[in-house]
Amino acid sequence: MNDPTRRAVAYIAGRALSGRRSSSVYDYSCSEQFGFSGKVAEAGVSTFDYTENCHIAGSGRSGSFSLFHYGSQNHINLRLDGRKFRGFDYGSGGHFSGTVNGRSVSMYDYEQSSWFTYSI
Repeated sequence: MNDPTRRAVAYIAGRALSGRRSSSVYDYSCSEQFGFSGKVAEAGVSTFDYTENCHIAGSGRSGSFSLFHYGSQNHINLRLDGRKFRGFDYGSGGHFSGTVNGRSVSMYDYEQSSWFTYSI
């Protein structure tokens, strides 16, 4: 999964599972803050990534989201369960999974075989 897609997933999963509002996501792998805005709700997502200048949007139902990242032009499936999330990025053809604890988001990217940490 590329960095912008991973950040967007961390932002959306973090907001959805923590219930917190946030206008950014901090990426610990590069020590940078990235601006986001929009709505994250049970029925769907409509967010904007200011760094990539693109929307990430899609519908949701029962904790399962079908998203489209307009910057990388690919679909993302995201499934929420308690404080955990998992999904599939069609752009990279890779799975991901993670947990949300307060403002902290930890995500394992199976394509990269690495953990990534964010804060919303």
